[in-house]
Amino acid sequence: MALPPGATIAYLSPEFGVSADLPQYAGGLGVLAGDHLKAASRRSLPLVGVGLFYTHGYFTQHVDAFGNQHATDDDVDPRSVGLEPVRDLRVSVDIAGDEVRVGALRAQVGQIPLYLLTTDLDDNAPRHRTITDRLYRGGERHRLHQELILGIGGVRMLAALGIRPDVFHLNEGHAGFSALERIRQSMTEDGLCWVDAIASVRRGALFTTHTPVPAGIDRFDTSLITEHFDRWCADLGITTDELLALGHEPGTPPNASFNMAVMSLRLSGATNAVAELHAATSRSMFAAVWPELAPAEVPIAAVTNGVDPETWTAPEMVSVWRRHLGSHWPDVDPPMWHGATAIPDEELWSTRSALRTTLVHDVRHRLAAARERNGTSGPPIDSLLDPEALTIGFARRFATYKRADLLLSDEDRLIRLVRDATSPVQFVFAGKAHPADPAGQALIGDLVRAAERLDISDRVVFVEDYDMDLARTLVAGCDVWLNTPVRPMEACGTSGMKAVFNGGLNCSVSDGWWDECNRSNVGWVIASASDESDDPSRDAIDGNATFSVLEQQVVPLFADRDASGMPHRWLEMVRTAMAELCPFLDAGRMIDDYTDRYYVPAAIDARNRHQR
Repeated sequence: MALPPGATIAYLSPEFGVSADLPQYAGGLGVLAGDHLKAASRRSLPLVGVGLFYTHGYFTQHVDAFGNQHATDDDVDPRSVGLEPVRDLRVSVDIAGDEVRVGALRAQVGQIPLYLLTTDLDDNAPRHRTITDRLYRGGERHRLHQELILGIGGVRMLAALGIRPDVFHLNEGHAGFSALERIRQSMTEDGLCWVDAIASVRRGALFTTHTPVPAGIDRFDTSLITEHFDRWCADLGITTDELLALGHEPGTPPNASFNMAVMSLRLSGATNAVAELHAATSRSMFAAVWPELAPAEVPIAAVTNGVDPETWTAPEMVSVWRRHLGSHWPDVDPPMWHGATAIPDEELWSTRSALRTTLVHDVRHRLAAARERNGTSGPPIDSLLDPEALTIGFARRFATYKRADLLLSDEDRLIRLVRDATSPVQFVFAGKAHPADPAGQALIGDLVRAAERLDISDRVVFVEDYDMDLARTLVAGCDVWLNTPVRPMEACGTSGMKAVFNGGLNCSVSDGWWDECNRSNVGWVIASASDESDDPSRDAIDGNATFSVLEQQVVPLFADRDASGMPHRWLEMVRTAMAELCPFLDAGRMIDDYTDRYYVPAAIDARNRHQR
């Protein structure tokens, strides 16, 4: 089936990682949203993106000599990052009785328009201008205001632009209030009652959940919801209890916080998780919403994430792909990816060596700049990292469940890995911890101080201010991408996908996308004691398993060379991983899944509904 003629999909997300120059993202959720738009453009999908423009973006990270993270905010000039204001177009959103004006800035992502909403307008009061100031900063009220602007303001802005989407795709519950605005429209413009309006809105809505843990879900105190929606309820002739029931999680007290994910589940016709294991976790986590169903029957399926190959593949590797797959290499049919098996060892190894060298030089440059800025010192810059050593990358948001410090569980084994005379290993770490997450920030400090204390800071480095530019360097230059989350707390974990397109191999706990893709010939699985309830015991077991895989499998394979220094068996695994995984990891496959399984049925249903 195809989309009906003229159909449009609206994709609403609190963050979009389109490029490092446009810092409107904090991590994987936003980068995934950016890749979603790019893949939709490649498929010529009639999609429009809607988000918020944060005048200070996310924060800039500096890390001092003691490993302390310092967060600073910078102003983002819209024009300097390629945004054009949508002139003379304003909508209003009621914020606790105040009329807040909302404008829009437009970016073009290939064929896809992206509208970023802002309240930083002269016709708003100072307190309202700062609603869209920072991404994921501020308290509960501030976050609620941002989500009102994104959800309600997003739907109204699309209408003001003359865009009437057939399908609304909510990228996490942050955009959930869009459904309430659509309910209001159905009741006031189409004359539907409350129950029928809910049924109508559900048909055209898809909700994608990204968190496998209850703590990751947005919740608001019911008094805040009542304060901001009492007039809304009165205008529609419903009670606040009827509204609050939409976000009430079954099994919790009547006055429990309003759950944005639960509301989004109830107001969406379909829900998906972002990996198969994540879907199983989500069915269990949200089972109470469907009390009549067994957890395995809860209607949450999976569309495993993908990444945009053109964004994340280094130019040197792009040249390899073009030689072996053709100029349109990202869009070849899946069987064509097996052309990777024909890449000669010499060509693949020289490319991989060049990318590793580029990584080393870029990291040295960044560390030198950080030293100058912070007034710190350390080993000579030109001694940091070795362009020929096995390079393992760990770069992602620094949250405790991702366990960036797992290698510190056995310092002696870490030292032996790094200082091995014949086959040394080096580690590159990067990532931001949320400014309100002291435990995540402590992980950074633990790593930095341990490297200094153990005298391995020339081979275990932390690179500050992780962004899309640094990510491109790391996923291209690292030989191995390491991932050690507490299973099953990694919803998907797309950074390792990007490494595959560059000839990198994954070494990971069987979580997220790796759980459905790992095989012995494409990378390494770290056995996880996920059923161990005692955190220190679990981490000790998993740490031992990580070292064992590195010592007994990864390092020996990389060190196995012929007389000319060529690691034939390593390169065979690289070729197999690229041939078997790239077709699945491509965001084009992800977009095809969304289109066939969700967008087309929802759009057809929406058209049929309007024709009745």
